[in-house]
Amino acid sequence: MSEQPKPRFAFEIAATDGKARMGTIQMQRGEIRTPAFMPVGTAATVKAMKPETVRATGADIILGNTYHLMLRPGAERVAKLGGLHKFMNWDRPILTDSGGYQVMSLSELRKLTEEGVEFRSHLDGSRHMLTPERSMEIQRLLGSDIVMAFDECPRADQPRDVIASSMEMSMRWAKRSRDGFDSGEEHAARSALFGIQQGALDEELRKRSADALIDIGFDGYAIGGLAVGEGQEAMFATLEFAPGQLPKDKPRYLMGVGKPDDLVGAVESGVDMFDCVLPSRSGRNGQAFTWNGPINLRNARFAEDTGPIDERCSCDACSKYSRAYLHHLVKSKEILGAMLMTEHNIAFYQQLMQAMRDAIGEGRFAEWARDFRRNYLEESPPG
Repeated sequence: MSEQPKPRFAFEIAATDGKARMGTIQMQRGEIRTPAFMPVGTAATVKAMKPETVRATGADIILGNTYHLMLRPGAERVAKLGGLHKFMNWDRPILTDSGGYQVMSLSELRKLTEEGVEFRSHLDGSRHMLTPERSMEIQRLLGSDIVMAFDECPRADQPRDVIASSMEMSMRWAKRSRDGFDSGEEHAARSALFGIQQGALDEELRKRSADALIDIGFDGYAIGGLAVGEGQEAMFATLEFAPGQLPKDKPRYLMGVGKPDDLVGAVESGVDMFDCVLPSRSGRNGQAFTWNGPINLRNARFAEDTGPIDERCSCDACSKYSRAYLHHLVKSKEILGAMLMTEHNIAFYQQLMQAMRDAIGEGRFAEWARDFRRNYLEESPPG
């Protein structure tokens, strides 16, 4: 009997517990277990980690970045070299963000119009134009499995009329992204396109955004415009309504989030996918995440600590090296320190997602989340 072809994109919810959902996304390059955390490989690498090490932590999918890869080494060059998967030796799904957030952060170097965003490269000052159509083309050249629509991400503290105008333009860009994605028929036949809900902290604007995206039609829906400085309380308040405005039968992706307790709270609100630079960036700076809260291995109290980073973790950093040795590496600014600390943090995040999937599947997520917070937040050790 011949093997059944793998689907382009199929999302199945296997269990729910309250608003929390556990399931799978099936794609041609493999299965993505949800809730899922995507390590960030901005420039075709998860910093300080080999792709096989990232996979060994339990990651099913990673994230690449349109803005950074279009500037260096260039999307056309990556395509010439066989696509992003071959280029970086990662054979599983890759989600690429559209570049909109990075362009937003270049407010001093950009000019925003209905057509798109003209900006100067932060690398060499060269001028570039990024439009919904060009973003789709770049993501197609990279060979992305999950493509993100091009949008603008305004700060939440902007006046409501500014946020509304930005959201409406992002919805027009979403339609252009849909059309641009569909024009690449061969790529569209094996990849997926996600729309991005905007509207900052405003329930009515987010509803209008969600309705516009649903009218266009996407494989999945992202919640954008959060984790941009509004604070956890405001983010959680928005997550009380934002995920429920999106289709129940499609994956919901909260972009750029976040701390472990952010992820738990967002899963409670019905979110399925996450990405964040925090575990890798924190690892390079000496901070490790543990089930009892984050610790800073730079702290002198770890100089003679022979225990592992976390007793419950089985990653190489925990099973083979002591806190004392990692303290030494971090203080000495040795590359191995960044490698081991990053590996642990990515592994911890994957273990966190697995624990949530298990708890949802067994119908005990509320109890699990309560225990997690008691250990992580209330018993967080000093340093």
